[in-house]
Amino acid sequence: MVKGVLLWFVLINIIGYVVMSEDKNKARKRKDRVPEKTLFLLAFMGGALGVLTAMYRKRHKTRHTSFRLGIPLLLLLNILLYGYFLR
Repeated sequence: MVKGVLLWFVLINIIGYVVMSEDKNKARKRKDRVPEKTLFLLAFMGGALGVLTAMYRKRHKTRHTSFRLGIPLLLLLNILLYGYFLR
Protein backbone atom coordinates (compact mmCIF):
# COMPACT_ATOMS: atom_id res chain seq x y z
CA MET A 1 0.00 0.00 0.00
CA VAL A 2 2.86 2.38 0.77
CA LYS A 3 4.25 2.08 -2.76
CA GLY A 4 0.81 2.78 -4.21
CA VAL A 5 0.36 5.91 -2.08
CA LEU A 6 3.83 7.17 -2.98
CA LEU A 7 3.20 6.53 -6.68
CA TRP A 8 -0.12 8.39 -6.41
CA PHE A 9 1.62 11.29 -4.63
CA VAL A 10 4.21 11.64 -7.40
CA LEU A 11 1.77 11.28 -10.29
CA ILE A 12 -0.99 13.56 -9.01
CA ASN A 13 1.49 16.28 -8.11
CA ILE A 14 3.13 16.12 -11.55
CA ILE A 15 -0.32 16.33 -13.13
CA GLY A 16 -1.25 19.26 -10.86
CA TYR A 17 1.94 21.11 -11.78
CA VAL A 18 1.52 20.49 -15.50
CA VAL A 19 -2.17 21.47 -15.56
CA MET A 20 -1.51 24.68 -13.61
CA SER A 21 1.41 25.53 -15.92
CA GLU A 22 -0.68 24.82 -18.99
CA ASP A 23 -3.43 27.09 -17.67
CA LYS A 24 -0.86 29.88 -17.34
CA ASN A 25 0.24 29.32 -20.95
CA LYS A 26 -3.37 29.39 -22.12
CA ALA A 27 -3.95 32.61 -20.17
CA ARG A 28 -1.02 34.27 -21.93
CA LYS A 29 -2.35 33.20 -25.33
CA ARG A 30 -5.94 34.15 -24.40
CA LYS A 31 -7.21 30.64 -25.15
CA ASP A 32 -9.79 28.48 -23.39
CA ARG A 33 -8.73 27.99 -19.79
CA VAL A 34 -8.76 25.18 -17.27
CA PRO A 35 -11.69 25.71 -14.88
CA GLU A 36 -10.68 26.74 -11.37
CA LYS A 37 -12.82 23.89 -10.09
CA THR A 38 -10.50 21.46 -11.88
CA LEU A 39 -7.41 23.00 -10.28
CA PHE A 40 -8.97 22.75 -6.82
CA LEU A 41 -10.07 19.17 -7.52
CA LEU A 42 -6.51 18.17 -8.44
CA ALA A 43 -5.26 19.80 -5.23
CA PHE A 44 -7.97 18.05 -3.20
CA MET A 45 -7.09 14.68 -4.74
CA GLY A 46 -3.56 14.94 -3.37
CA GLY A 47 -1.86 17.26 -5.83
CA ALA A 48 -1.81 20.43 -3.75
CA LEU A 49 1.98 20.53 -3.62
CA GLY A 50 2.23 20.45 -7.42
CA VAL A 51 -0.48 23.07 -7.85
CA LEU A 52 1.06 25.32 -5.19
CA THR A 53 4.55 24.97 -6.66
CA ALA A 54 3.34 25.87 -10.15
CA MET A 55 1.23 28.68 -8.74
CA TYR A 56 4.27 30.48 -7.36
CA ARG A 57 6.89 29.41 -9.93
CA LYS A 58 4.65 30.51 -12.81
CA ARG A 59 3.12 33.43 -10.88
CA HIS A 60 -0.35 32.19 -11.72
CA LYS A 61 -3.48 32.74 -9.61
CA THR A 62 -1.39 34.32 -6.85
CA ARG A 63 -3.73 37.31 -6.61
CA HIS A 64 -6.80 35.15 -6.09
CA THR A 65 -7.59 34.92 -2.38
CA SER A 66 -9.32 31.59 -2.93
CA PHE A 67 -6.07 30.15 -4.27
CA ARG A 68 -3.75 31.89 -1.80
CA LEU A 69 -5.75 30.44 1.10
CA GLY A 70 -7.40 27.37 -0.38
CA ILE A 71 -4.42 25.60 -1.91
CA PRO A 72 -2.25 25.82 1.25
CA LEU A 73 -5.20 24.52 3.29
CA LEU A 74 -5.60 21.65 0.86
CA LEU A 75 -1.86 21.03 1.15
CA LEU A 76 -2.29 20.72 4.91
CA LEU A 77 -5.15 18.27 4.34
CA ASN A 78 -2.95 16.34 1.87
CA ILE A 79 -0.14 16.14 4.43
CA LEU A 80 -2.50 14.80 7.07
CA LEU A 81 -3.98 12.20 4.72
CA TYR A 82 -0.64 11.10 3.27
CA GLY A 83 0.72 10.87 6.80
CA TYR A 84 -2.21 8.70 7.82
CA PHE A 85 -1.87 6.34 4.86
CA LEU A 86 1.92 6.12 5.03
CA ARG A 87 2.24 5.22 8.71
